[in-house]
Amino acid sequence: MARKTGSHSKITGPRIRTAALTLFARHGYAAVSMRQIAKEVGVQAGALYLYTQDKQSLLFDLMKSHMDELFEALEQLPPVDDPSSELDAFARFHIAFHIERPEAVFVAYMELRNLEPENFTKIEEMRRRYEARLEDIVKRGVEAGAFTVADSKLATMALIAMLTGVNTWYRADGRMSQQEVADIYAQMAMNAVGASV
Repeated sequence: MARKTGSHSKITGPRIRTAALTLFARHGYAAVSMRQIAKEVGVQAGALYLYTQDKQSLLFDLMKSHMDELFEALEQLPPVDDPSSELDAFARFHIAFHIERPEAVFVAYMELRNLEPENFTKIEEMRRRYEARLEDIVKRGVEAGAFTVADSKLATMALIAMLTGVNTWYRADGRMSQQEVADIYAQMAMNAVGASV
């Protein structure tokens, strides 16, 4: 059973999570052993089981924590009055949040296939809740006559894919700043839903 208290648990636990995230992102979940994670942290392999039940639990915990942080940050967005402003804010938020967490984003998307069914269902439900927030914006925009899309669900999936795709190529030392990228992508999001000017 995972240890929840103790002077070292608050230090070693996060170090295990950080090491696992980096190794999963670099090599893939299937290729990483608990022994490798332990070596990265500088502890014996058996010591990992004081902090996590097994490698699957570690993967699930990393993904759930990522989604929990995403929802917590989303709730901090200031309220706005119209769907166009909401879409602009959502696009900028999504890009900023994900650009700052490239390893977590990579693992969250690429390692879904390695979750056991029960864990997959939980993470997928959280992802659907997040996507539903964007779909609600799109639907309200259509109802208000501000957006023109044939299918709100399809538009939502296209927007999520476009916005998350920034992580595959963005580099902090590249030719464009994060702000410039956010400006362009926010405008592309508006164009994608046929936002009225």
